[in-house]
Amino acid sequence: MRFATHRMTRKALTTAVGIGSLVLVCGVAQADYPERPIELIVPWSAGGGTDAVARQLASGLEQELGQRVNVVNRTGGAGVVGHTAMTTANPDGYTLGLATAEISTYRHIGTSAISHEDLTAIAMVNLDAAAFNINADSEWDSLEAALADIDANPDTYTVSGSSPGAAYHLAFAGFLNQQGIDPNTVPLVPSEGAAPGLQELAAGGVDIVFSSLPESESMRSAGRVRTLAVFADERLDAFPDIPTSEELTGEPWAAGTWRGIAGPEGLPDDVVATLAEATQRVWDSEEFQSFMADSGFGVDWRGPEDFAAFMAEADANNAEIIDTLGLAN
Repeated sequence: MRFATHRMTRKALTTAVGIGSLVLVCGVAQADYPERPIELIVPWSAGGGTDAVARQLASGLEQELGQRVNVVNRTGGAGVVGHTAMTTANPDGYTLGLATAEISTYRHIGTSAISHEDLTAIAMVNLDAAAFNINADSEWDSLEAALADIDANPDTYTVSGSSPGAAYHLAFAGFLNQQGIDPNTVPLVPSEGAAPGLQELAAGGVDIVFSSLPESESMRSAGRVRTLAVFADERLDAFPDIPTSEELTGEPWAAGTWRGIAGPEGLPDDVVATLAEATQRVWDSEEFQSFMADSGFGVDWRGPEDFAAFMAEADANNAEIIDTLGLAN
């Protein structure tokens, strides 16, 4: 009799545990997220800037989340392949991506229909703000003087620093457009990045170069170029003497290239919250901040709502300037 009672007690206990587990799984589906490794898509090649930032984030997130975070490079189509993979992933939080500024250009240039609207914003971690660089011997002694001269003398000055339609090109062209100056009146001399553009600037071959502040630091220190302003919300800690364009014009303009963690559209709110909180702890860490500073990357934190708003604003600004530049297909 005792044996039978004992068996029934075990059976009842087993049933109760089963029901409790079912309630836990069904009632709080993401309570244990993440339960398996996470894939972090990088839409650019291994060894590049985006790849470096992604791997540093992945290392920190592994410690915060207790699961492997595997960086996967999905290259091709100027970032289209990787960004597309982010948008088409299952919205369960196990496939994420490090989105870059190019996501706000594809549908406007005509290279792909995808946009920020196909992503769930989690956290922006980096903004390398574009800066307005001139030759050290230029007669322009201020941003105001440069803008006035450019406006009064269309098709006189040239700019360089990237290929047409790249993030920094759009940042510069958008700034001119904001100031009421047709960016088409300052022709672009294409270059394979900031370094050759700055060399050409120092040699007197072009009048302006847009780049990040770290990219122009060696030339600035050597007295070969001057930087009139940076397109950021506030002065960068590493370059406190460089004013923002907003300080000088009274109009906010934060633009350049940026990176942020995102998932496919429809990512559950609790997953987003878990990832955003973990990412912020990584971003706040001395290890991550030191890595970014030593690598010359700008740090800029924006949580889910702010990051989503930032991408929407970047998309709208780029739509306008891409049309103005005649780059739309």
